Amino acid sequence: MPIHDQGYRRYIGGRAPRGRAWAVIAKTGLRMFLAKRAFLGLLLLSWMPFLVRAVQIYAAANLPQVSFLAPTPGTFRQFLQQQEVFVFFMTVYVGAGLIANDRRANALQVYLSKPLTRAEYVFGKLAILMTFLLLITWLPAIVLLIVQIAFAGNFTFFLNNLFLFPAITVFSLIEAAVGATSMLALSSLSNNSRYVGILYAALIFFSQALFVVLKIATGNGWWSWISMANNLNEVGDVIFRQPIRSGAPWPMQFVMIAALVLVSGLILERRVRGVEVVA
Repeated sequence: MPIHDQGYRRYIGGRAPRGRAWAVIAKTGLRMFLAKRAFLGLLLLSWMPFLVRAVQIYAAANLPQVSFLAPTPGTFRQFLQQQEVFVFFMTVYVGAGLIANDRRANALQVYLSKPLTRAEYVFGKLAILMTFLLLITWLPAIVLLIVQIAFAGNFTFFLNNLFLFPAITVFSLIEAAVGATSMLALSSLSNNSRYVGILYAALIFFSQALFVVLKIATGNGWWSWISMANNLNEVGDVIFRQPIRSGAPWPMQFVMIAALVLVSGLILERRVRGVEVVA
């Protein structure tokens, strides 16, 4: 039997460019969730408001007696606000276990022992959640804008409201970034995805409840900056050129959103490590 030399040989295969490892994590995560029936059900359910709005736009364009249903910039703002409940459930369903499950399986040591940086790992996980959040906010809102043009048979509404496309894009990105970064930060704090989901729900509802209590006690809506949901709503109203609903200045609420993203990033920088750090 011939014995072949098993000494050193030059690697002749292809080499992936640096900085693209996050795409492998993102692609794997997207495929994993798209293979789940429960997730597909949630995704389909989140598009139901789009169908309702599409029927509204069709009726306004073809039935003169219901012209009061004609779309306005506020219609698209209201649509994105209606999607908030689906954004919440999507964030919890997809995001709670993105890092927590890896921590439970001690997979961070495996990930970060390869030519993969912490930034690439976090960005890959972030891309999974943000993709699905934009799939239920930005995409249906843009398609709804296209539907309006198709049913109206002209570009009059679009040309009169050219700010709508950038407004939908900017607000959807802000909403997705806030939800994704805060959820990933919480997911990095525990190895139990259920506990992470509870923490995220507490962050949303406790901040809102605290705002309501302070508003009732002081009779002043200035405290709206305490609520994460209110901060997003007020910034969304400004982006869509709608009347502001609270007494707090919108720059303060924008600062609170930026602060939440920054704190989430610091937590991720601290918690995503190849070796567990015991304080």
